[in-house]
Amino acid sequence: MAGGLAGIVALYHYLNRANNTTVALSLLLMVLVFAGSWGLRYAIVASLAATVLFNFYFLPPIGTLTINDTQNWVALFAFLGTALYASHLASRIREESHEADTRRLESEMLYRLGRQLLQPENVAQLLNFIPSSVANAFNSPAVTLYLCDGDRIYLSDPKRISSPTVAWNPGDTPSSPEGNERTRAEIIRDLREAMLHPVTTSTADGFPAVIPLRVGVRPSGAVLLEAASLSRETMEGLSGLVSMSIERAEALEDSARSKAAKETERLRTALLDSVTHELRTPLTSIKASVSSLLSQQALDAPTQKELLTIIDEESDRLNRLIEQAVEMSQLDANKVQLELKPQSIAGLIYVAVEQCRAEYPSRDFRVSLSSFLPNVLADKSWIEKVLANLLGNAAKYSPLDQPIFIAADPQKNMLAISVADRGAGIDPMEQGLIFDKFYRGQGQRSRVSGTGMGLAICRAIVAAHGGTIGVTSQLDHGSVFTFTLPIAAPDPARS
Repeated sequence: MAGGLAGIVALYHYLNRANNTTVALSLLLMVLVFAGSWGLRYAIVASLAATVLFNFYFLPPIGTLTINDTQNWVALFAFLGTALYASHLASRIREESHEADTRRLESEMLYRLGRQLLQPENVAQLLNFIPSSVANAFNSPAVTLYLCDGDRIYLSDPKRISSPTVAWNPGDTPSSPEGNERTRAEIIRDLREAMLHPVTTSTADGFPAVIPLRVGVRPSGAVLLEAASLSRETMEGLSGLVSMSIERAEALEDSARSKAAKETERLRTALLDSVTHELRTPLTSIKASVSSLLSQQALDAPTQKELLTIIDEESDRLNRLIEQAVEMSQLDANKVQLELKPQSIAGLIYVAVEQCRAEYPSRDFRVSLSSFLPNVLADKSWIEKVLANLLGNAAKYSPLDQPIFIAADPQKNMLAISVADRGAGIDPMEQGLIFDKFYRGQGQRSRVSGTGMGLAICRAIVAAHGGTIGVTSQLDHGSVFTFTLPIAAPDPARS
């Protein structure tokens, strides 16, 4: 500062004579530089020093501090007043600029923190995540989150609990006979009191900043930050951000629970409706046949054989229903152990087709396969169930005079197997639902019997093999069900 003023005096007094206006403006500019760089206190000192130098070296009589001319008195005090006021303005601009930069940095911290608080997937993860995230965002050595619901405390540092009046460290020697438990109880009491008061900033005594949390107008907890210097507005913003993130996570969890409850109720209702109907139909037939056989009436041999055939067929139907339910529960619980081996897809398809021909002898099954199809990595019995389900559905939901087509086509490292029919087709709104458990198409429920488990079982089996299953359908033109299986790696010993 002294060097700058001395340089101006030397420049204009000894080297280059200039008028007093030029000198005054140069000194005033230097004072503004001091105010903008170092603050108001240095600028005031510089203003007084510049006034003295201006008087001594440039106002007559030069070389003395006396002033003979009244105009020079006016000029001197005008210079001093201008220098002081300009210093004040420059210092104020400097402080406001610094404050704006601080607010910007704090806003960026809040923004980054807000994005981080969207990452946890549930309330428990979020509550454990908040203290460490806040500590990292605002460079605080320790952050304590307190929730009055259950007097829960979450820490950024497991070894340290902050209090509005004291820092509690579990490693410290307890000062009371009751030990740390009493200290913790006292801290909880302090936290419950702190959350009822407005935001308080950190103090010179080292007490942490207290940020109460509220749900609406109801206090719900508090956040304590140690050694964090934040503006009141930022702390209030942090309070709202933490409160809203907790409310959001709780709302999403409640929504998920409600959705799960509704889905469970829907599945329960669908299961009861489907299974009850499917059980009642064969049981009614079996009961009627047995009652006829046990009746006093004499029945001829063909009638008895017909009734026994009905009992046999309906018993098989009941057995298939129970088998489907067991398979579905096993697949849902991941209790199925697949024996994955290289399999010839042609062999699996022909076995399934022969089984369906035995059940639907009048149907025309047309198999179109290349002779160079690669083997697939699959469990033979489970994939045969998938093929049998898809072929059986095609037979049940398409006209008797229409053929059913089976084809296979390699796609990169997967083999796609498709089953096509020329039935009524599936409404586009239902194509994403037919693979759900117990769901059956609206237009086919009354026409064709079923439980709605077949396609769900197919999807679970294919997914367990690492493949996918889907449908392409058009109303009145039929459907094509396609599933994929991984191609087996070639055996080096045979190559």
